[in-house]
Amino acid sequence: MSASRLHRVAVLVLEGAKPLDVGIPAQVFTTRASMPYEVRVCGAAPGLVTGGDGLAYHVAHGLDALAWADIVFVPGYRFPDRDDPPRAVVDALIAAHDRGARLAAISTGAFALAATGLLDGRRATTHWHYARALMARHPLVQVDENVLFVDEGSVLTSAGAASGIDLCLHILRGDLGVAASNHAARRLVAAPYRSGGQAQYVPRSVPEPLGERFSATREWALHRLGDPLTLDILARQAGVSPRTFSRRFVEETGYTPMQWVMRARIDLARELLERSQRSVEQIAADVGLGTGANLRLHFQHILGTRPSEYRRTFTRGE
Repeated sequence: MSASRLHRVAVLVLEGAKPLDVGIPAQVFTTRASMPYEVRVCGAAPGLVTGGDGLAYHVAHGLDALAWADIVFVPGYRFPDRDDPPRAVVDALIAAHDRGARLAAISTGAFALAATGLLDGRRATTHWHYARALMARHPLVQVDENVLFVDEGSVLTSAGAASGIDLCLHILRGDLGVAASNHAARRLVAAPYRSGGQAQYVPRSVPEPLGERFSATREWALHRLGDPLTLDILARQAGVSPRTFSRRFVEETGYTPMQWVMRARIDLARELLERSQRSVEQIAADVGLGTGANLRLHFQHILGTRPSEYRRTFTRGE
């Protein structure tokens, strides 16, 4: 998607809305020179909306904002398994989707998207505490309670509030590229990227010292992507056996160590393609993939496009 056009974002605040869930998309996509987004916070009608956790929201826009938006966020709200949102809200979400808008739910906002029927037959997630309730209330939805977020193209869902940041950064990466997403993450003091496939919470079988050590090892590897990185090297850096490192790494990230390294290398290549004029061969060497042919192979496999096409996408508007 071209970075030059203004993207319109609506944040739909429903009764019982959770404050952190509301604030995440409003904060991530707030209008600034480096962020070509305009945000409107709306409700079923303009005026006061009773929120959760003792807060209320005064929204300036009603459902007309959904007819205006390119992306509609539905933050989580309390007691989502009791009643569906008002029919007018459901109809407005369906109409926005039919018009081509993307719908993105944070946490229990997935229940509102499920009420539209747009999640039927599709994968989706929600906060782990409500995953079984979502399955029971909407049995046609393929609920995955073990991931941070799910991108089904025109409909996206995320788990608990913190994973809403991951979902927003994921959308930013698709709209504006890795560099813009990483810049936003630094501004938010958030992790630059956690994959949607990462577990919502690390299993209790992972001791805390190991979790901290693996985080340090990933950070260490990110600064050495141009160097040889093998399972043995990473395990040695973490101070555990390769077998233990591999098993715990998958539990913590959803990827094998070498899958994670490859995706980190492709991410760095994406940023270099966006922000530099270095050739594909030079970038391949910079990120530890050796040759342009090797970079093209893995770039195509992971992203479904070629480096040259990717570069054109994010330089077209400049």
